[in-house]
Amino acid sequence: MTDLYTKATAAAAHLAAATILRPRLGIILGSGLGDFAEAVEGPTIVPYADIPYFPQSTVEGHSGRMVLGTVAGVPVAVMQGRVHAYEGYGMDEVTFPARVLGLFGIHTLIVTNAAGGIRADFGPGTIAAISDHINLTGFNAASGPNEPRFGLDRDTGADTGLRFFDMTTAYSPLLTELAVDEARAQGWTMPTGVYIAVLGPSYETPAEIRAFRTLGADLVGMSTVHEVIVARHMGMEVLGLSLVTNPAAGVTGEKLHHLEVMEVGVQAGKRFGALITALVPQIAAQHAKAGK
Repeated sequence: MTDLYTKATAAAAHLAAATILRPRLGIILGSGLGDFAEAVEGPTIVPYADIPYFPQSTVEGHSGRMVLGTVAGVPVAVMQGRVHAYEGYGMDEVTFPARVLGLFGIHTLIVTNAAGGIRADFGPGTIAAISDHINLTGFNAASGPNEPRFGLDRDTGADTGLRFFDMTTAYSPLLTELAVDEARAQGWTMPTGVYIAVLGPSYETPAEIRAFRTLGADLVGMSTVHEVIVARHMGMEVLGLSLVTNPAAGVTGEKLHHLEVMEVGVQAGKRFGALITALVPQIAAQHAKAGK
């Protein structure tokens, strides 16, 4: 049986063979945010179905393509869609793309998602930076046998793939500050908040949202945290961004529907795209400064 590391290595090699670019920045686009991939310049498009062992998304709004190209002159690898545990995938499959990006050479990962707003002032269209997360999915992507080879830095040989690894700064404070400052420069205010992840696919009940608010959560969704866990296991820096597509259950009394997730994503696409496009060269400059 082929082990996970060997599978991820084969998938990363497939991406490397598809392009001469060697990006250090990866972007995972959540529900309704896939249009940003159209802004990638000189794209090489690799369908997930063509990548060895890569899981296939079944959710509307997740196109299932890896887009390799440049944004503001900076090489990037953009995932246009992700898979979720509620689709029936195991944790190794849910996090396989993030593992592949790490082996492909990604040092910094921007993870995005559509989220419900638990805070009353997080209305539809709010773009928030994730300051921390609470994992209530019942799983941890790093469970099972530890594979230390995932933690070997491809440039320096440094070993970050520890059995027990720190999550104090799961979301980079420096990158979060860059995002907040860039939003301000563009004339709008980006709040920060704690993202709580649940398994799904059903939306949360009003009682659950009240409990999550008590726990200190500001945003709720069904993705992201496991990608962040494996990214940190591999030593990647992470910036998390949530697009609030609807008030969480019970906040307004209205029923929830996936169509509003898609609609708000389209409406907020221009602001989201402008933010990411401006951030990419700033993150690249940070890489250069740090010698990455």
